Amino acid sequence: MSKRKFNSKNKRSTSGKFNQKILEVLLKNPNKLLNYKQIASELKITNIIDREILIKDLQALLADKKIKESDRGKFKVNADQHYLMGTIDITQSGSAYVTVDGLEQDVFIQKNKKKNALQGDVVRVYLYPNKKKGNHRPEGEVIDVVKRFKTLYTGIFEKSPKGKFGFVVMDNRSLHVDFYIPKDKFNNAETGDKVVVELKDWPLDTDNPFGEIVEVLGRPDETSVEMHAILLEYNLPVNFPEEVEREAQELDVAIDEEEIRQNRRDMRDVVTFTIDPKDAKDFDDALSIRKLENGNWEIGVHIADVTHYVRPGTLLEQEAYNRATSVYLVDRVVPMLPENLSNVACSLRPNEDKYTFSAVFEMDDKARVLKEWYGRTATHSNRRFTYEEAQEIIEGADGDFKEEILTLDNLAKILRKDRMKAGAITFDKVEVKFELDENDNPVGTYFKISKDSNHLIEEFMLLCNRKVSEFVSTDKNKKPNNNTFVYRVHDDPDPEKLQDLKLFIKQFGYTLDLRDRLSVTRSMNQLLADVKGKPEENLIETLAVRTMSKAKYSTENDVGHYGLAFQYYSHFTSPIRRYPDMMAHRLLQHYLDGGKSPAAAPVEEKCIHSSAREKLATEAERDSIKFMQVKYMEQFVGEEFYGFITGVQEYGIFVEIPETRCEGMVRLRNMESDSFYFDEKNYSIVGRKSGITYQLGDKVMIRVAKADLRNKQLDFELLG
Repeated sequence: MSKRKFNSKNKRSTSGKFNQKILEVLLKNPNKLLNYKQIASELKITNIIDREILIKDLQALLADKKIKESDRGKFKVNADQHYLMGTIDITQSGSAYVTVDGLEQDVFIQKNKKKNALQGDVVRVYLYPNKKKGNHRPEGEVIDVVKRFKTLYTGIFEKSPKGKFGFVVMDNRSLHVDFYIPKDKFNNAETGDKVVVELKDWPLDTDNPFGEIVEVLGRPDETSVEMHAILLEYNLPVNFPEEVEREAQELDVAIDEEEIRQNRRDMRDVVTFTIDPKDAKDFDDALSIRKLENGNWEIGVHIADVTHYVRPGTLLEQEAYNRATSVYLVDRVVPMLPENLSNVACSLRPNEDKYTFSAVFEMDDKARVLKEWYGRTATHSNRRFTYEEAQEIIEGADGDFKEEILTLDNLAKILRKDRMKAGAITFDKVEVKFELDENDNPVGTYFKISKDSNHLIEEFMLLCNRKVSEFVSTDKNKKPNNNTFVYRVHDDPDPEKLQDLKLFIKQFGYTLDLRDRLSVTRSMNQLLADVKGKPEENLIETLAVRTMSKAKYSTENDVGHYGLAFQYYSHFTSPIRRYPDMMAHRLLQHYLDGGKSPAAAPVEEKCIHSSAREKLATEAERDSIKFMQVKYMEQFVGEEFYGFITGVQEYGIFVEIPETRCEGMVRLRNMESDSFYFDEKNYSIVGRKSGITYQLGDKVMIRVAKADLRNKQLDFELLG
């Protein structure tokens, strides 16, 4: 139980009691002049004391120039000032930033100016006049909450000593308030339970939001409980609504020969197979290959035809859009589509006929694309390969379709080489995976490393995504045609971050050439190759990734895809798990049917939504990994390991253990051998007396001091 001073009174104050509500009334009536009686009527204020407070608050808002008195005794919002709307992102320190469309910089909000906004809410912000000269970050305060990001939250329930009320202590560190729970809203929760709490109300004159416990998840150290809580925390779905499942079950998933004859290219007689991870359950892409009479190769990239089943206006379509992506936690997959689609109808399982959407290329032995064709097809997968099985064949073992796999591997290697030559960057970061027992508890770790079989699939999927994008976006002369499409764009890296990286890696004997775009990418690839197998490999790879911009979906293709060195690039190859791929399928078919370019605005709105959902899914996946790392390391509390310093902050250093890739923190306040200070310029901490320096990349000995599952955090003790 946390050290909490229980106070059953949710504190209220009269200072500025009606400020927020006054602004809300005036903002709802922007073209009206309202006197204090009309405002009081809107707010249902009838007693004399509250009317006196209302008059004082009106005068205070006038003094702050947030409202103005256009006629004597009549008020309106001061339209000369800036009232903006955006999404709030609250930091761990309690301050916040509001992202506003069209505003280059986020608006900074001090911790005591957030009103009753919670993480992710859409808020209205009053922007302070910028009296300072120069390029200063805009600053403001939250006026009101326009739309809640969510109403369900997760946390640990704690009863007051006499059990008359309780609090739910939030999981999310950016939520700096706990929920006050009246006794009649406990719903059988006990102290220490992980619970789901619903936000019921948060009056502006109270310190805490009022909530009701709607579900008891269980004990917080159980894996299934924590994974469920992570999904809820990021407002990600757990189960499909019954009506959506019913609609999926009622679909006709039988293959219709008449449909193939009239609308599809029949490619069921061409050798086709899938290559996927050994634990994959849905197979949304397959490759076909055959040699043509002219000696060239016909390579088919076949993608599950999800949009044949998921039609606009259906519940399945709405659910797929709302989710926008599948979510991959350590112990589970939360699919974008129900199982009857993702694992049955749309999964390209072996020895089954399937409807597919295909890109078919004629290629020569030098992997040059000589002809291309796009359209709906019917295919039949002859074999399901795991990456390991395909890799064995590439490395010389005998097996099914050996010649076909070796040919594809050879073509993929040429495609990859050409990409690198054109300036693509290859981040082959090692992924840590967990071996789980029957209760989904981690009992071991292993590393997932990309090999030739992974690269084989990757290159042909990249080829398909690029060529589809080019086909839609350019005319016969390869000039832009301004067709609306869904692009996956990736901007150039931040020059300042690149310069910082160059200065940092110099101490390890590496360098970067920052003269131009091609020089950067080539020297970056050389750097990533040079650090392979070195103690500083993971650190430098991580810092290199941080210099990169974040990829997103957009109808605007001004920047192309920097990391892949493609001018045109879209996501087309995973419609089972990504909604933008479904959008790309529909738009491609629209153009194949001779349709004109649709308006970009509705498509852009869907792109923004999909990018936002992808970001949430990624954050949830990271949280699930952190939890598993801490849970796995519980067994090693008290044991010693060598590690490498991967991060330095003013409050401590982060150390990663190479064998498990688990990262923990050594807090400066626990380093008793000296008084250390943070040297931001050199990414280090320095002892004031001894001069001992610990910096990024240093190898150190640590002891695992604590595994904090609640905060998903490992605490280390520095031994030297």
